[in-house]
Amino acid sequence: MTEWIWQRGVVAQGHGVASGSATESPYPAGTIALQSPFFLQRGLDLSDCFAGTINLDFPGCRWALSQPDWCFEQLDWTPLHPPETFSFWRVLLRQGEEQPLQGWIYYPHPETKVRHFQRDGRLELLAPPLPELKLGSALELAVDPLRIQLIPVARLRARLLEFLKFRVLAAQETFFVEELPRLRAWLDQSWPEASVLSDAEVQLTLDQARQLYTES
Repeated sequence: MTEWIWQRGVVAQGHGVASGSATESPYPAGTIALQSPFFLQRGLDLSDCFAGTINLDFPGCRWALSQPDWCFEQLDWTPLHPPETFSFWRVLLRQGEEQPLQGWIYYPHPETKVRHFQRDGRLELLAPPLPELKLGSALELAVDPLRIQLIPVARLRARLLEFLKFRVLAAQETFFVEELPRLRAWLDQSWPEASVLSDAEVQLTLDQARQLYTES
């Protein structure tokens, strides 16, 4: 069995839609309370969880999620917008020295959402009530690293920029003659850490290297 890895995040302010606390939300009862019966019909019992999400931030990072424990495709849970797809991953949550509690990553697929998108590096979590939880406080999360990976984008981009420095200084504009796919293939081979960065993240780093290290 794979050993789970603990990661520490910071509790952040959410949209207030999941719990129904947002004053202008079209779902006064909260989306979790409305969706939970549909999840239960399909086998996922969330009755021990608070009917709202914990928003946990991991600044400078993003998450790569695969192989969920549960996935409900095209769930028609409200007449207010088209069906959505939801995935769930089982996790453990821990506050300080308290015993870990089981919770869930709650992931409404962004390609099926119409509003209330989440920023990179933020997870929405479902868990039993945590009365001591406050905005800005730390919360630890244990995940299966084979299916749930925290990618330190800011740190990797800084390391990549340093890796590129002397190569760009030596080659100047000729370094950028190749298109991104060829540069990406070279990077993935010569600096494998870059393989977890997206094309957009690699391109931003290349643009920064060009600005910093070329003479034009």
